[in-house]
Amino acid sequence: MRARIFKEPKTSMQSGQANTHDWVLEYGQSLPRRTDPLMGWTGSGDMESQIRLKFPSREEAVAYAEREAIAYDIELPPPRIRKAKAYADNFRFDRLQNWTH
Repeated sequence: MRARIFKEPKTSMQSGQANTHDWVLEYGQSLPRRTDPLMGWTGSGDMESQIRLKFPSREEAVAYAEREAIAYDIELPPPRIRKAKAYADNFRFDRLQNWTH
Protein backbone atom coordinates (compact mmCIF):
# COMPACT_ATOMS: atom_id res chain seq x y z
CA MET A 1 0.00 0.00 0.00
CA ARG A 2 1.33 3.42 -0.92
CA ALA A 3 1.37 6.39 1.39
CA ARG A 4 0.48 9.90 0.33
CA ILE A 5 2.57 12.93 1.31
CA PHE A 6 0.79 16.23 0.89
CA LYS A 7 0.50 19.70 2.36
CA GLU A 8 -2.73 20.14 4.24
CA PRO A 9 -5.08 22.62 2.53
CA LYS A 10 -6.90 25.31 4.43
CA THR A 11 -10.45 24.57 5.39
CA SER A 12 -13.29 26.48 3.82
CA MET A 13 -14.18 27.85 7.25
CA GLN A 14 -11.00 29.89 7.62
CA SER A 15 -9.56 32.74 5.65
CA GLY A 16 -6.03 32.64 7.05
CA GLN A 17 -3.22 30.14 6.69
CA ALA A 18 -3.45 28.56 10.16
CA ASN A 19 -2.70 24.81 10.32
CA THR A 20 -1.61 24.67 6.68
CA HIS A 21 2.17 24.67 7.10
CA ASP A 22 2.66 20.99 7.97
CA TRP A 23 3.19 18.15 5.53
CA VAL A 24 1.10 15.04 6.18
CA LEU A 25 1.90 11.39 5.50
CA GLU A 26 -1.16 9.18 5.43
CA TYR A 27 -1.92 5.73 4.09
CA GLY A 28 -4.65 4.91 1.62
CA GLN A 29 -7.48 2.47 2.22
CA SER A 30 -6.29 -1.11 1.62
CA LEU A 31 -9.40 -2.97 2.79
CA PRO A 32 -12.96 -2.04 1.80
CA ARG A 33 -15.19 -0.40 4.36
CA ARG A 34 -18.14 -2.39 5.60
CA THR A 35 -21.31 -1.58 7.52
CA ASP A 36 -21.79 -3.18 10.92
CA PRO A 37 -25.06 -5.17 10.80
CA LEU A 38 -26.02 -4.43 14.41
CA MET A 39 -25.28 -0.73 14.86
CA GLY A 40 -24.99 0.44 11.25
CA TRP A 41 -21.57 2.03 11.80
CA THR A 42 -19.07 2.04 8.97
CA GLY A 43 -15.79 0.35 9.79
CA SER A 44 -12.81 -1.44 8.39
CA GLY A 45 -10.16 -3.85 9.57
CA ASP A 46 -7.49 -1.62 8.04
CA MET A 47 -5.58 0.00 10.91
CA GLU A 48 -2.99 1.77 8.74
CA SER A 49 -5.63 4.07 7.22
CA GLN A 50 -5.99 5.65 10.68
CA ILE A 51 -2.33 6.71 10.81
CA ARG A 52 -1.72 10.37 10.02
CA LEU A 53 1.77 11.73 10.64
CA LYS A 54 2.62 15.44 10.46
CA PHE A 55 6.04 16.82 9.55
CA PRO A 56 7.30 20.42 9.44
CA SER A 57 8.79 19.98 5.94
CA ARG A 58 8.41 17.80 2.87
CA GLU A 59 12.02 16.65 3.12
CA GLU A 60 11.43 15.27 6.62
CA ALA A 61 8.34 13.38 5.49
CA VAL A 62 10.21 11.88 2.54
CA ALA A 63 13.18 10.98 4.76
CA TYR A 64 10.85 9.20 7.19
CA ALA A 65 9.13 7.27 4.39
CA GLU A 66 12.45 6.19 2.90
CA ARG A 67 13.89 5.25 6.30
CA GLU A 68 10.85 3.08 7.06
CA ALA A 69 10.73 1.64 3.49
CA ILE A 70 7.27 3.06 2.80
CA ALA A 71 6.27 3.54 -0.83
CA TYR A 72 4.92 7.07 -1.25
CA ASP A 73 3.50 9.60 -3.67
CA ILE A 74 4.04 13.33 -3.23
CA GLU A 75 1.21 15.74 -4.02
CA LEU A 76 2.46 19.28 -4.43
CA PRO A 77 0.03 22.03 -3.48
CA PRO A 78 -1.23 24.30 -6.24
CA PRO A 79 0.23 27.81 -6.23
CA ARG A 80 -1.84 30.24 -4.23
CA ILE A 81 -3.09 33.18 -6.26
CA ARG A 82 -3.80 36.22 -4.16
CA LYS A 83 -5.92 39.00 -5.55
CA ALA A 84 -5.30 42.41 -4.07
CA LYS A 85 -8.58 43.78 -2.77
CA ALA A 86 -9.47 47.03 -1.13
CA TYR A 87 -12.67 47.85 0.69
CA ALA A 88 -12.85 51.19 -1.15
CA ASP A 89 -13.26 49.29 -4.45
CA ASN A 90 -16.84 48.48 -3.41
CA PHE A 91 -17.73 52.15 -3.82
CA ARG A 92 -15.89 53.02 -7.03
CA PHE A 93 -17.95 54.84 -9.66
CA ASP A 94 -16.60 52.64 -12.47
CA ARG A 95 -17.53 49.27 -10.92
CA LEU A 96 -18.06 46.42 -13.34
CA GLN A 97 -20.66 44.56 -11.21
CA ASN A 98 -24.09 45.93 -10.42
CA TRP A 99 -24.68 47.56 -7.08
CA THR A 100 -26.82 45.13 -5.11
CA HIS A 101 -28.19 47.26 -2.30
